[in-house]
Amino acid sequence: MPDGCRLQPWQSLHGRRLRPFSDARPAVTESEYEALAYPELGRLMQALDSLELDGFEAELAGDILTIEFRDGDRFVVNSHRAARQIWMAANRSAWHFDWLPERSAWVAQKSGDELWATVERMLGASLKRSVSLPRPS
Repeated sequence: MPDGCRLQPWQSLHGRRLRPFSDARPAVTESEYEALAYPELGRLMQALDSLELDGFEAELAGDILTIEFRDGDRFVVNSHRAARQIWMAANRSAWHFDWLPERSAWVAQKSGDELWATVERMLGASLKRSVSLPRPS
């Protein structure tokens, strides 16, 4: 395709700016990812279990954390090994969290949202109250 027909990073498509394509490899190796992601899901599950709130149930099966609400709504937080990300789907929204070593946190690059803060915010919105997950030390 001639360059004159291609969109450039500074041009918009349907009102959205394009990000430059990057074929950079994920920041962590597969073994590092497994050592980080699986325990993180376990810590999230422990934190959810420690909440003494009615209105939801959480279950961790393998690498899939499911949060179900009385009204039938469901959040899913899962490991995505191929992308080396933790994915979350809640209320018709989705996040893809990457491990950022400089922050020691899982962060969605599109929004800048941090995993634990996102779970707290979305859980609180569904329960219609403030929620604070106890963080591991």
